[in-house]
Amino acid sequence: MDHPAVHVPADRKSQDIEKSAGIDVSSTSTSTENVSGPVAPIPVPPKLSKWNQKIESLSGLEARGITRVLPEERHEASLLGYIQMALLWFSANVSANNLAVGMLGPLLFNLGFLDSAMCSVFGILVGASATAYMSIWGAQSGNRTMVVARYFMGYWPAKLTTFLNMILMVGYGTIDCIIGGQILSAVSGGGMSIVVGIVIVALISWLVAVFGMAIFHVYERWAWIPQLIVLFILVGSAGPSFDSSLQSIGDSGAVTAGRLSFFSLQLSVPVSWAAASSDFYVYYPETTKSWKCFAMTLTGLSLSFCFVNLLGIGLGSGVATNAVWEEANHVSAGALIVAGFDGLKGFGSFCGVIVALGVISNNVPGTYASALGCQVLGRYGKMVPRYLWVCVIVLVYFICAIAGREHLYTIFQNFLALMGYWVMIFVSIVLEEHVIFRRGVGFDWTAWEDKKRLPLGIAALTAFLVGWAGAIIGMAQTWYIGPVGEKVGGVGADIGTWLGIAFALILFPPLRYWELKKFGR
Repeated sequence: MDHPAVHVPADRKSQDIEKSAGIDVSSTSTSTENVSGPVAPIPVPPKLSKWNQKIESLSGLEARGITRVLPEERHEASLLGYIQMALLWFSANVSANNLAVGMLGPLLFNLGFLDSAMCSVFGILVGASATAYMSIWGAQSGNRTMVVARYFMGYWPAKLTTFLNMILMVGYGTIDCIIGGQILSAVSGGGMSIVVGIVIVALISWLVAVFGMAIFHVYERWAWIPQLIVLFILVGSAGPSFDSSLQSIGDSGAVTAGRLSFFSLQLSVPVSWAAASSDFYVYYPETTKSWKCFAMTLTGLSLSFCFVNLLGIGLGSGVATNAVWEEANHVSAGALIVAGFDGLKGFGSFCGVIVALGVISNNVPGTYASALGCQVLGRYGKMVPRYLWVCVIVLVYFICAIAGREHLYTIFQNFLALMGYWVMIFVSIVLEEHVIFRRGVGFDWTAWEDKKRLPLGIAALTAFLVGWAGAIIGMAQTWYIGPVGEKVGGVGADIGTWLGIAFALILFPPLRYWELKKFGR
């Protein structure tokens, strides 16, 4: 996590470490990525370099890109810093987009209240555990998550996971903008179009993300408080209409298929942070205990996701018995959330606005991670400043949100599960490399951009692709059902995640043994 999250010595100079250490090439005249010896520099016009330096000198703007944070640049750990780990994830995920995910149990998968709640809680715990595990590498290495991926996937194959992570984060940005726009439109009684709401969410997200983690951590430290208050108000206002006796619909096969699919979907949401979780801990000292990173990350993720998703399940369960909610659900998921505040009149509308703006907390970390991913892709991407990549990323998901604003549930059902496949396969490979091949050996974190000292990635890439093949034959989406997935429950269920993990776990160890014996790295 960047420096606002940990104790800063009182005698620290005003010079920001993020500006002085890791500007990559974005504020210099050349780009030299240290891969296999000297690389021909990329010239940057002097005027452009001077203009960039002026922008990066703005107070509060983070200039550091993907350059490793050296041990001597880290900040002292503190109790507040560890608490901030949990607060970061809690604040980022107590948001309306996760309310909408919870609704899908009763509304899309035809599950009862208890079935939905059980699938949600246990799916969240599995997904959050994977993200918490990946978070431990930030303090150990001083590297961003997709740079750390080079040590497990290899220098070149890591670019594939980086690109996939960028798609994932842009997808979540799209969802956040849509749900925020829907709520703001519903609060206005339809007087404000969803498009205007999307513009508002995207602009505020851009403003926070372009300045970087320093500003964001200040926002994140307090943003959860109003969110939590209005969500508890929602519990009091909408709770009487929750139908906790709602039963799952269909025969035993259909119910089993719905459970598997909803469980996988609930897993996919918290695990989507796994490929970015180390990004926020790179300023913690190397001596930071891994178990503390794991525990605090798991705590923040689990508490936020469970609370908000169970609330969403409650809203979804009441649609069948509450005519007002049923009508609102036909408009949008955002309208259903606003309908939960109906009994509060004008104050309910105010609460709806707070909920809508809460998606910004969820949007900014993904925007930040996507911008860093653009730099990880190569030295040409690295020479572009992080804040410019933020502008590009925000523009992309703004356009996607405008185009997909009427299809939120379809995006949830297909996109989230599809992205969850590759993340779990990636985490499985990282876990096996760590436990089987690196135990007692460790990593040379100084080799973060030297491809001659990093794994070739033959084993990891092969296992990753074969795992994807397993996911494809086990997936069950509206646009495609795999030959294995369609046999589950007689109606088809999404087991792509589990087949993908199994294929990768089985294939990676023997291939990695061969790779080490053949190439020695």
